Amino acid sequence: MSKIKMGKIVEMDGDEMTRIIWKMIKDELLSPFVELNTEYYDLGLKHRDETNDQVSIDAGEACKKYHVGVKCATITPNAQRVEEYNLKEMWKSPNGTIRAILDGTVFRAPILVSGVKPAVRFWEKPITIARHAYGDVYKGTEFRVTEPGKAELLFTGESGEQKRATVYDFECGGVLQAQYNKDSSIRSFAHSCFNYALDTKQDLWFSTKDTISKQYDQTFKLIFEEIYENEYKEAFEKAGITYFYTLIDDAVARVIRSKGGYIWACKNYDGDVMSDMVSTAFGSLAMMTSVLVSPDGNFEYEAAHGTVTRHYYRHLQGETTSTNPIATIFAWTGALRKRGELDGNDELMKFADKLEKASLDVIESGRMTKDLAMLWQGEKPQTLSTEEFIKAIRAELEK
Repeated sequence: MSKIKMGKIVEMDGDEMTRIIWKMIKDELLSPFVELNTEYYDLGLKHRDETNDQVSIDAGEACKKYHVGVKCATITPNAQRVEEYNLKEMWKSPNGTIRAILDGTVFRAPILVSGVKPAVRFWEKPITIARHAYGDVYKGTEFRVTEPGKAELLFTGESGEQKRATVYDFECGGVLQAQYNKDSSIRSFAHSCFNYALDTKQDLWFSTKDTISKQYDQTFKLIFEEIYENEYKEAFEKAGITYFYTLIDDAVARVIRSKGGYIWACKNYDGDVMSDMVSTAFGSLAMMTSVLVSPDGNFEYEAAHGTVTRHYYRHLQGETTSTNPIATIFAWTGALRKRGELDGNDELMKFADKLEKASLDVIESGRMTKDLAMLWQGEKPQTLSTEEFIKAIRAELEK
């Protein structure tokens, strides 16, 4: 059988156990069937350190050039990682760097399988988290202070006019952080959310904490409101879907009591946390799709979970692991399908569909990794190792 040909996508390799799984997926599920055409970037922590993180910037720019990228999970180093890897400095999140370059919105939704019921008994349909992917704490500036003194926030405009406010008069040591966002990115976020809701025919909820953050969060609220009223209200009414804003604490209560089946738009950090909550409540962090959509037509697919450090250390000791690769498989299928869609390559799109179906068919046949086996509500499942599970998908795909 001749391999399926494809246009170029950006491939971003990662760290630890997900890096091991990345290679398994390529070797077993992709390369035997598809003539992979990728521009490769190694975003492993060691290589990021060697390049002073320039590789993260280059990968983001490549996504703008080729319009489709697929990314493995990566380490965002803390103090412990700096020591472990002997890093030059505590590099920022490569996800944050790439998202800032692409200026998009991350849409995350759980992958549902029969036999795994949501922990929240009311939920019947997937909940999609729309996460703003620019600024806030991910691009924040911060430092410790070690003596008493005045902390001030200062803005100097191009006109020379200054705005100054006292943050706090420190009587002892402490910490400071400044974060920002910009109207243009918030507008892009709003347009992406409204368009995605219309495309998928789902209600859109948006939440911040504008009662406390009366300038920062309120700006998000007002921009969404203005754009909806002026550009999308009529289309939403025609489609029979709704948009509404509420405080994030109220949104959390509503979400828990809901049946699902809508998009929940959140600011950057809120979306980071809530997507983990939603995916875990639906089953597993490894059972979630994640795609960054930019307003100018760029797409970056990724696994939303971390690098599975605990399994990686066991792997290094020669132990057998049972790590769920589904989110990483679906990152690849999402990227391949989008590349096929942009190029009019039906064969590539059908392959992506078949690989996803084969993956879910294996689980629904009662064969799965340990994380799902612990949640399974059917007959006693067969727990497979990482490699066994991927090979089972290969056998199903070959049918």
